[in-house]
Amino acid sequence: MILEVIVDISSGSIDRCFDYEGEDMPLGSRVAVEFGKKQLIGFVIGKKQTSQYKELKKARFLDAPISSEQLELLYFLRKAYNLRYIDALRLFIPAKLRDEKDPEYSRKYLTADDSRTLEQLMEVVGTRAQKQMEALNYIAANSGQFLNVLIAKFGASAIGGLREKGVVVESLVHERTSPLGSIDRVDKRVTLTEAQRNAVDRIESGSGVFLLHGVTGSGKTEVYETVIEEELKKGKSAIMLVPEISLTPQVLGLFRARFGDSVAILHSGLNASERYDEWKRLKSGEARIAIGARSAIFAPLENIGVIIIDEEHDSSYQSENNPRYDTKRVAEFRARSAGAKLVLGSATPDMETYMRATEGKYQLISLPERISKFSLPEMEIVDMVSEFRSGNKGMFSVTLKEAIGEALGRGEQVMLFLNRRGFASFIRCRECGYIAKCEDCDISLTYHMSEHELKCHYCGKRYHEITKCPNCGSDRIKQGKIGTEKVVEELLTLFPKARVLRMDRDTTGRKDSYFKILGSFAAHEADILVGTQMIAKGHDFGNVTLVGILEADAALYFSDYRASERTFQLITQVAGRAGRADKKGRVILQTYAPRHYVFRYGKSYDYVGFFKKEINTRLVTKFPPYTKIVRILVASSDEQDAVDCTKTVYKAVQQIEKERGKFVYLGAARSPITRMNGLIRYQVMARITPEEFALVIGDIYSAVDGVRPKDGSIFVEINPQSMA
Repeated sequence: MILEVIVDISSGSIDRCFDYEGEDMPLGSRVAVEFGKKQLIGFVIGKKQTSQYKELKKARFLDAPISSEQLELLYFLRKAYNLRYIDALRLFIPAKLRDEKDPEYSRKYLTADDSRTLEQLMEVVGTRAQKQMEALNYIAANSGQFLNVLIAKFGASAIGGLREKGVVVESLVHERTSPLGSIDRVDKRVTLTEAQRNAVDRIESGSGVFLLHGVTGSGKTEVYETVIEEELKKGKSAIMLVPEISLTPQVLGLFRARFGDSVAILHSGLNASERYDEWKRLKSGEARIAIGARSAIFAPLENIGVIIIDEEHDSSYQSENNPRYDTKRVAEFRARSAGAKLVLGSATPDMETYMRATEGKYQLISLPERISKFSLPEMEIVDMVSEFRSGNKGMFSVTLKEAIGEALGRGEQVMLFLNRRGFASFIRCRECGYIAKCEDCDISLTYHMSEHELKCHYCGKRYHEITKCPNCGSDRIKQGKIGTEKVVEELLTLFPKARVLRMDRDTTGRKDSYFKILGSFAAHEADILVGTQMIAKGHDFGNVTLVGILEADAALYFSDYRASERTFQLITQVAGRAGRADKKGRVILQTYAPRHYVFRYGKSYDYVGFFKKEINTRLVTKFPPYTKIVRILVASSDEQDAVDCTKTVYKAVQQIEKERGKFVYLGAARSPITRMNGLIRYQVMARITPEEFALVIGDIYSAVDGVRPKDGSIFVEINPQSMA
């Protein structure tokens, strides 16, 4: 049998099948192969009887981790996103399966010899061996324990004595890890409201794609749980996606309380062993519900009944690093292939999603009211220009300061949102205008006071704090726009007795740090939580009655067609954290542009009104969803090489346009961030109608595949989340 094998090397030059001899085995099998002089892992994606090559090497079967349904998905990913075979295949398996050795690392495990009673075993040990007696009692009482744990607890001599006397039995056992095993399992099952019951009935009696448009606090999670429960009764499985791993413990606690160990978790915060164990539970059918961030869409489940994407508008569902893919589009493919339902949920749906629902391509289900006794919190808009003119030059308005003090006085909690981490977003010399920038990126450095460092938020490079200008020597150094670290400092000055937590990318770098911060706040161990957009989504804290939004207009003037949409989504999502239980909520939004239409619609939570205005702007300007943006990004360490590659690609795309028909827009230029990670960046940008896009994208991929920078990269992005 000739096997067509993809070897585990990510390189464009070997992105093809290689022929090996081997026994007949299922497609999707993992094999050990010799490639050149290396021993590698490969995956069988085809079989045939003959090969054009002679003296083929042999492939040795290991296991079959990839299903036929996932192989169909492989070909979809290649066509839709121009992914290499191996980059797509790696999405389907945990890292431990990329090595030939047994991924189930086993350790020695000791149990008491069950052929004799404990009294008989004690007689063999003898009363003089007191430590051995204690260890044997412990082993018997706990039905066994790992050898290294026993040695640490009782000492090598005592455990060695038990082994020599033959009173314990040794075996090799794989210790399965349980991520977030200590998380509270609180079953919040409630009687569904009429609107929730209607939503469940419509989803269960229908098919295809559903948009569940529900205001924050409307009980979307209970709808998700009930739908999944109904699918499990039919013998089906389910995938539940959340946008941030910080949301995972909250959802996991609810789901484990309701579904027990049928729930497995998949996200980037797991270590290799945890991810393998959870993957295997899903693969074996022991677990039938996969919960996680975007990578969980590739969970190895069969017989899928429903896929749910919560906060479907969130930009994190689009992968912007290799392999690049759109989770929602992948979910649509999997749901269609499996005959499963796809449920997209949000209080502020993506513009394209909502347009599809209004056009009847998706089925629209609305949950317009909160399930708590209080409606959505009243939003107060504070004009910071007026505050400044009246003499308040601080970051907090008088209204917000008073509201924080009142909430703390009542023993209630506060959340403050600022979508900028660090202490100051740039450092500038007042004498000569010098701004500290990263050596490898065309980006100003952010000052982090707690570490006395300047950091690049793109490449992560760190620099020493500066007290004198390296350009002119002046010590008149000014700190730029405030970040979350500065907010915390100011809060502690105003409210010295307040217990303040900060949640941003800097405070959540360590494993489980997300969960510790959120758990501490949920347990009322802190009064105020300051954070970036990590705190904006999905969190449910019953004692939070005040939400403050600082610099709400910070993202409004980015050179991005989605600036207004993202601002509306953020303020609506953040505001929704207040007043979710039996206490009335209040939201104070600070802005320098109080009359902008985003805030007019945001104040009344009028998504439909905002959608109608914004979609009309998109139609007039020919931006998505009325077009598809195709960005070809060229990066090279040599600027001339980057220019030459960009010219070559641009001419090729011009030829495609000439043959296929006029694009809405086509141009080539430097990327807005010209230098990143030491590479010079240029781009070709096109806007193409959806109908034309389907005809030309394959040709564009082919054109890009024919160009390679000498020292850098080139890739295609579809509707990129960042235009920088």
